[in-house]
Amino acid sequence: MPPAPAWPAPSHLLLALALAGGVALAARRVGSLSTSGAAAAAAVGFLLFGLGGGPGAGALLLFFVTSSLLSRWRRGDKERLQFEKGGERDAGQVLANGGVAAACALLLPFVPDAAWPRAALLGALAAANADTWATEIGSLAGRAPRRITTLRPAPPGESGAVSLPGTLAALAGAALVALVAAGWGLGSAGVVAVTVGGFAGALVDSLLGATVQAQYRCPRCGRLTERRVHCDGQVTERAAGVSAIGNDAVNAMATLAGAAIAGGLRTLW
Repeated sequence: MPPAPAWPAPSHLLLALALAGGVALAARRVGSLSTSGAAAAAAVGFLLFGLGGGPGAGALLLFFVTSSLLSRWRRGDKERLQFEKGGERDAGQVLANGGVAAACALLLPFVPDAAWPRAALLGALAAANADTWATEIGSLAGRAPRRITTLRPAPPGESGAVSLPGTLAALAGAALVALVAAGWGLGSAGVVAVTVGGFAGALVDSLLGATVQAQYRCPRCGRLTERRVHCDGQVTERAAGVSAIGNDAVNAMATLAGAAIAGGLRTLW
């Protein structure tokens, strides 16, 4: 008969709920989250704070705080580049970036002694952080980025566009979250596994963004965009990709890849 799940004490879960709700409310008030985004963030935070403890909470806060600060960094320059990401995150964006990590947290009480669920949780958040850092920093690179599939020049911020500064930022973003592994009993092997998983997840995001993610062209300005509406209400026309696969779906698949690679590597090592 399998052992009973090792659920945290009710007092710990109540504290986690209060902390997650407080952080989500604060983020809503400063404009980092929409109302739906705050509700989703509270749910994700509750699972990571409550079941992941200090390491889970620390990894989530590293991702959320740094990504929020970077989205505001040089916002004027990004607006002049017609940069399309940033601003308030809604529920879809929150779950796309944090849903896989929250699912990994749900596994922890059932396999409390296993290393791979912890590595997978961190790998998912490392991938989300790596992708965000790459996008926010790479969009402001001095030279035009290149499409990952063809290496042809692409507009800053376009799905599937990569640059050297953005790639280095992705590696740094993954490594920052991976440092949590050292304090979660995963050792140096865990740090490396999470870094590799997070960085690989960001590359998966770029590859999917360049191949299957739906992209639309604005008839007025001719620019490729992820949006269905552009240029003061102009309806866009699909130019590439699968209409059912948007940016949120790509982000979710990238974090899933980060979790699978990090968890798998930590199992092997």
